[in-house]
Amino acid sequence: MTITRTHRPAFRWGNLIVLIVLSVGLAATILPFVWMVLGAFKTNAEIMSRPVTWWPQHPTLDNFRAWLFEFDIIRPFLNSVILAGATVATTLLFSSMVGWALAKMKFPGKNVIIVVVLSTMFVPGIVTLIPQFVLIANLGMVNTYWGLILPGMVGAFGVFLMRQFMLEIPDSLLDAARIDGAGEFRTFFQIVLPLCKAPLATLAIFTFMGSWNSFLWPLIISQDDSMYTLPVSLALFSSEAGGHGSDYGLQMAGSFLIVIPVLVLFIAMQRHFVQGITMTGIK
Repeated sequence: MTITRTHRPAFRWGNLIVLIVLSVGLAATILPFVWMVLGAFKTNAEIMSRPVTWWPQHPTLDNFRAWLFEFDIIRPFLNSVILAGATVATTLLFSSMVGWALAKMKFPGKNVIIVVVLSTMFVPGIVTLIPQFVLIANLGMVNTYWGLILPGMVGAFGVFLMRQFMLEIPDSLLDAARIDGAGEFRTFFQIVLPLCKAPLATLAIFTFMGSWNSFLWPLIISQDDSMYTLPVSLALFSSEAGGHGSDYGLQMAGSFLIVIPVLVLFIAMQRHFVQGITMTGIK
């Protein structure tokens, strides 16, 4: 009778150290978010009490009721929805069209355009902030939805993402469509775009997060509270000038309300997001 021995994997200190570092990083990322969510259901007195308690001792919805019924949150919410929705729609359309042209079409100066587009990814946004504002002001779009939306209609990252994916589409598939009589627009909208669900979902999430959380540009381009977005309204509300600088329960509830749409979108499109990151080669 032979006795078989099972070989257990050798213990490695390196794996343990990596696990500890990742756990610390995860905790540092999640704990502030958990504190914000739990604080939204606390009174301001409980938040300021000592010793600190994580779980609400007397959960309340008063902070959310105040935002929904006492403060004018509906207009900033609609402004944020319009800004994020229009930015996502235009970015998906224009970025995919430009990416398609740079990936599959042949024309003079194509490589130069690719280099120029990718070079703009290395330019900090603050550098172009003043020229953008001067241009929008000269066009008479200050304190308008066009002024909010126009600078974010297309971006170098979106063009790069879509081009990377479209490079993998077989040329034989496109040639077959052209042989069947399909023009460039029909080939693009009926064949190429349906194959791009994963990168489009990835780009939609990134674009929505950027526009939904945008603060500096809406603050500069908006001249009155009728055009404020949620981040701007929350920042002004939380300032000392807004009169609620020390009401942390209301601030956490407002922050939680801003985060909810982003979480819902990410959860709904998580599968396409992971697939898009994998297929486009972004590390």
